[in-house]
Amino acid sequence: MTAEATRARFPVLLTLAAALAFALLCGLGVWQVQRMQWKNGLIDRAEAAAATPPAPLASVMALHDPAFRKVAVDCPGLATAPYVELQTIHAGEPGVRLISVCRPAGFPAVFLIDRGFVAETISARPPVAASTESFSLVAEVRETPPPGPMALPVDEGRFFARDTPAMARALGVADPDPNTLFALTSSNPEWEALQPSAPPAAFSNNHLGYALTWFGLALALAVFYVVLLRRRLTS
Repeated sequence: MTAEATRARFPVLLTLAAALAFALLCGLGVWQVQRMQWKNGLIDRAEAAAATPPAPLASVMALHDPAFRKVAVDCPGLATAPYVELQTIHAGEPGVRLISVCRPAGFPAVFLIDRGFVAETISARPPVAASTESFSLVAEVRETPPPGPMALPVDEGRFFARDTPAMARALGVADPDPNTLFALTSSNPEWEALQPSAPPAAFSNNHLGYALTWFGLALALAVFYVVLLRRRLTS
């Protein structure tokens, strides 16, 4: 076959399209590797923060990233504070989490505090009464993202998504801090049905699998192109 015939048979447009697709697939693979490195760093920082001993609320909230830090906080009247209920599942058991307002003594911001989990089988609830009695506890700071578009609406005062502004309005509070406090010690120690805890951090890290998928598609495209090119030039 002459050089002129080879050039005539060479698929220029196909080669250009394959090159662009190959570059795109490799770029997506590299992006997922970068996302994996970022996510690993985020997980490491969260674990390190969670292992840090409790510190005063003011010092923790002054940090650039207070998420997952433990705080020692005084929430006056918390033991008998009003609450809303958040439907959830804890350790495989359905139930609700009790959400109240915390006005930390000597701190300008107002927080929502997750007092803990109560199983669905428990109908009793802690008392509600006005009080300014000092109440100290340990809590964990968590950033609270807005609920997703598929979140169910509030039903008879029970929430199905952690909607901080809506919960705050239901509790008569405006402009709460965007972070939520999760009680790690009980607001009602005498009532064992209340289980204070911070939910497990929801860090999905599937980026390695995604990266391998994109790189695998790039490799398959390259092999397919080479085979197709060889057949075209030798036919």
